[in-house]
Amino acid sequence: MGKRKASSSIGSESKKGKTTTLSVLSKEPENVKAAFRDDLFDKKVLKEYNEQYINSGPYRHAVIPSLINSPLLHSVRKEILEHLSFTPKETDIYRLHQTGDLANLSGLPAELQAKLPSLRRLRDALYSQTFRDYVCGVTGCGALSGQKTDMAINVYTPGCHLLTHDDVIGSRRVSYILYLCGSEEKPWKPEWGGALRLYPTEKAEDGTLVPKAEWSRYLPPAWNQLAFFEVVPGESFHDVEEVYDGADGDRTRMAISGWFHIPQKGEDGYIEGLEEELGKKSSLTSLHSKSEQYDRPQPKVVSCADADETFSADEIDFLLKYVHPTYLTPDTLDQLKEQFEEDQFIQISSFLRNIYEEPLRKYLAEKDKEKSSWPVAVPPHKQKFLYLQPEDSKKDLSPIEELLNVLFPSQEFQKLLQHATGLKLISRNILARRFRKGMDYTLATGLTASSPAATSGSGMQLEISLSLTPSEGWEQTVLEEGPKKVKKKKGSRLNPDYVPEEPVKRFNDSERQVGGHEIYMAAEDDDPTNDPAIYQAQQDDDDGMLFANYPSWNTLNVALRDEGVLKFMKYVSASAKGDRWDIVGEFGVEEGDSSDDEDEEGTKGADGEGDGDEDNEDEDDDDEDDDDESDESDESDESDESDESDESEDSYDGKFDDEPEWQGCSP
Repeated sequence: MGKRKASSSIGSESKKGKTTTLSVLSKEPENVKAAFRDDLFDKKVLKEYNEQYINSGPYRHAVIPSLINSPLLHSVRKEILEHLSFTPKETDIYRLHQTGDLANLSGLPAELQAKLPSLRRLRDALYSQTFRDYVCGVTGCGALSGQKTDMAINVYTPGCHLLTHDDVIGSRRVSYILYLCGSEEKPWKPEWGGALRLYPTEKAEDGTLVPKAEWSRYLPPAWNQLAFFEVVPGESFHDVEEVYDGADGDRTRMAISGWFHIPQKGEDGYIEGLEEELGKKSSLTSLHSKSEQYDRPQPKVVSCADADETFSADEIDFLLKYVHPTYLTPDTLDQLKEQFEEDQFIQISSFLRNIYEEPLRKYLAEKDKEKSSWPVAVPPHKQKFLYLQPEDSKKDLSPIEELLNVLFPSQEFQKLLQHATGLKLISRNILARRFRKGMDYTLATGLTASSPAATSGSGMQLEISLSLTPSEGWEQTVLEEGPKKVKKKKGSRLNPDYVPEEPVKRFNDSERQVGGHEIYMAAEDDDPTNDPAIYQAQQDDDDGMLFANYPSWNTLNVALRDEGVLKFMKYVSASAKGDRWDIVGEFGVEEGDSSDDEDEEGTKGADGEGDGDEDNEDEDDDDEDDDDESDESDESDESDESDESDESEDSYDGKFDDEPEWQGCSP
């Protein structure tokens, strides 16, 4: 879709002869205009914003300060804080607190509506014909729907963020955000974070627009400021900067955000099939696309040579330079294989031996404080991190480069994996990664068309990750224990008669983590037109998570993955004590060589506890007693989990079944 001439709608006529200028708006009630600042609808002011919009970049956008009548907006914020509740939400792409869809205020009980008069007035003013025509006059975007409203209140507390996406979904035409944070007396400070950041794109040879790794326009929040832009497939990429921790000030970024939609059936300007066409162009469609020609890095899939079943003395000597001797004994390898065949997942701590891992840790701890020359993985609506691929080079290798170029590609290491899993490996793709705090992540995607799984023809691949994170303080408790189950009562989340069993803070951050954990989860929705900003958000306790791989030091995770499993790396918060480092490998598996016991969802081991740890023996200690206790604990956990699942299914009282009007909307 090409750019429209934003000035074309001012003073023009539609094909049906109805003017789109503001002159026609005087027929609307004056109280609509009274909701906005006094001079907003002056033709001179409109022209200025139109010119700013035309000349803006990296794509056209507008920023209007002091949009709303100030007393009205203060009243709106007061009503929000006194009468609305917020739900903490976290997925691969965001963390935030959110209300339900404000478009459905009229469907709430009369008693509650009576407590939100200012909020309803604001909503009606924003979606009035008066203001919709004003937005058209600034952007030249074409007609906007008066039937379909779409808005919610989002709160970003420290650690909250929204990663890169283009907002293209369904019938959206204009995206907007109205800030209710800070005040005239105490403005929001840019160093607190929370800015709207716009990303430039570059055109590929085939004309495809691909977002660059870094943003080029920075719009910090400001009280009563409106930012908006036309939603354009493959162009309107943006994110919301993390709100940073700090002792100074109230760092609660509150905003009303939403979309103006294209005309719906029966409205002037409606175009048959346009909504379906736009849905196919969304960034989530791109995220799930089998085409990854614009991705960096490109996989370097290398065939694995056939290996003998037994280790030679030279092969053992080679592995002993790097690997803890415990994991080279037949008994330990047999135990690992047995565990892997049962769970399709093992976790091995202290994988590298002390004489190698100590200098490696010292090296990475120093590098953790420095900037790196490693290239950046793109595009940002899929991923962002630093990476290094194996290369044939005779230069002096750093400790991490030696693992990447010597150990991981070696036939000896391939044979070790085959013994530990019972699988025959036929191809590999290896990568070293660094996820920088406050910057990096990957979004949930399935296996790609160029992965070892695809090239092997089996549809499966063995994935390994050697976590080499030298810093500490990476929380694990929440995802390992799972969300707490709460007995639910009937009634709206905004119903003042509803009292939770346990009092909670208005913006509950009790389950906050610093990120950097890699999640394997079952794919539940194959519809590529779903919004990337609400992707895989769950209202219930069953979030589909199979297991989590947390940052740690010297831990090898091994998992068998198929096409039904998604994977993502949660954004690393700026509050983390360091960066996440790892070396990862993808190995194609010979067709028909996977376990017959594998379940239909692919990867097992949903608790992510890393049962391979029970096979882990210290050089000086005997852990056999611990292993026995661990086995008993595993059996008990499985029994408890089964009972809990049955109890949950029987006791659910359908609290939210009767309130589809308040299920929330995209940030």
